[in-house]
Amino acid sequence: MASFLPWLPWLLAALLSVYLLDLLAHSRRLLPPGPRPLPLIGSLHLLGDQPHRSLAGLAKMYGPLMSLRLGAVTTVVVSSPDVAREFLQRHDAAFASRSVPDATGDHATNSVAWLPNSPRWHALRRIMAAELFAPHRLDALRRLRREKVQELVDHVARLAEREGGAAAVDVGRVAFATSLNLLSSTIFSRNLTSLDDHGESMEFKEVVVEIMEAGGCPNVSDFFPAIAAADLQGWRRRMAGLFARLHRVFDAVVEERLSERDAGEARKGDFLDVLLDVAARDNPSAGLDRDTLRSLFTDLFAAGSDTSSSIVDSAIAELMRNPLCMIRACDELSQVIGSGTNIEESDIGQLPYLQAVVKETFRLHPPVPLLLPRQAETTRNIAGYTIPKGTRVFVNVWAIGRHKDNGLNRKNLCLRFFERNIDFRGVHFELIPFGAGRRICLGMPLANRMVHLVLGSLLNQFKWNLPVDIERNGIDMSEMFGLTLVKAIPLCALVTPISVESCDH
Repeated sequence: MASFLPWLPWLLAALLSVYLLDLLAHSRRLLPPGPRPLPLIGSLHLLGDQPHRSLAGLAKMYGPLMSLRLGAVTTVVVSSPDVAREFLQRHDAAFASRSVPDATGDHATNSVAWLPNSPRWHALRRIMAAELFAPHRLDALRRLRREKVQELVDHVARLAEREGGAAAVDVGRVAFATSLNLLSSTIFSRNLTSLDDHGESMEFKEVVVEIMEAGGCPNVSDFFPAIAAADLQGWRRRMAGLFARLHRVFDAVVEERLSERDAGEARKGDFLDVLLDVAARDNPSAGLDRDTLRSLFTDLFAAGSDTSSSIVDSAIAELMRNPLCMIRACDELSQVIGSGTNIEESDIGQLPYLQAVVKETFRLHPPVPLLLPRQAETTRNIAGYTIPKGTRVFVNVWAIGRHKDNGLNRKNLCLRFFERNIDFRGVHFELIPFGAGRRICLGMPLANRMVHLVLGSLLNQFKWNLPVDIERNGIDMSEMFGLTLVKAIPLCALVTPISVESCDH
């Protein structure tokens, strides 16, 4: 440490010089409006511990296209549907690469989520789109999803039976375990956890939540790239340890499958078999080595299990806060498919109110409040302002859902999306929880099916009530910010199995 001290004044002087030169350039680049940056830190002090909310507040002052100096990085924040369309549709190609958080470390070099717009990214994305998320693949696995939802319903019913007819259920945990097992059965043809083993599923969930939190937390390495190698906050080291814990699980599964192949056992025909076949053909564009497989699995399990379960958790919480909406959702289920049964995927199209509830939950609680940051590959002029090459771009989905001009805030919870044909698959920019353009989330088709199946079946199989203390104090809807947004306090609700043709709450 003492050997570093003589260099400290020079480092500070260099940083100050860079700041002053950049401030001078800033005034000449016709950037969008934004707060006046402070020396060195820029506007970092304005972010707070809930950046999506802080940035939404700043957008009310400076407009839906806003620029900030975050440390040494020029950053643009998009906060309205119209401006989002400019970046994610009209100028999508210019913003198709990611600004990669330093904490992701080596993982980002093989991750479809973080790879730049390149032939390798296209090849990996094409494999996932064709072999995992294509409509015919999803249709072929419909029975598997039905089984996992039935396992969830049976588990909750057993809990209620043990508690004498009503049980307190951690909605987020059981939904997470269900999503996790669906993904693992689809990819590996096996469950990675048991709904009855709370410790096992919670351990996996804790790792995923920590990864999402670490990936989204403010990191000095991201704001001052010149000193990123020092990893001053230790986020890169912490993330490497978390990734390693997941990799050990994935490596064991892959090694077991390779041994089965060597022994001549029958193929399972799952996504792992597809990936191993591609790797055996030595596809140079995809480059499916062991590190790439680890990154693919990490992306799929971290994003797929956490986001779907958080939406189910938030949806039930919002319905319990709005009893009239809960009644209407249950009445629709009862009338269309009969209460006390699971819904089928073919039923979803006949349940417009359930679809409206899911959309409203996506609006209020988008699983990714700030879309993974884009980076300008070329200098562009948008809405009369210059967006320089290298600028980091955040699309504030949380703010867009609440924007005054999107026409949504004039409706109440029950009718907002029921009376408007708004799609969340990147078409209508008032609601883009999965993003839009060429970087739209690949897992959206699967998440769409699973959220409706799980939510609809839980609502139609059980009556939901709040414990006395929560009913008295209200449901805590506070959030924990990271790459994904999750409830800080999990919802624990009392459930009672429905045994009659009724959904009377």
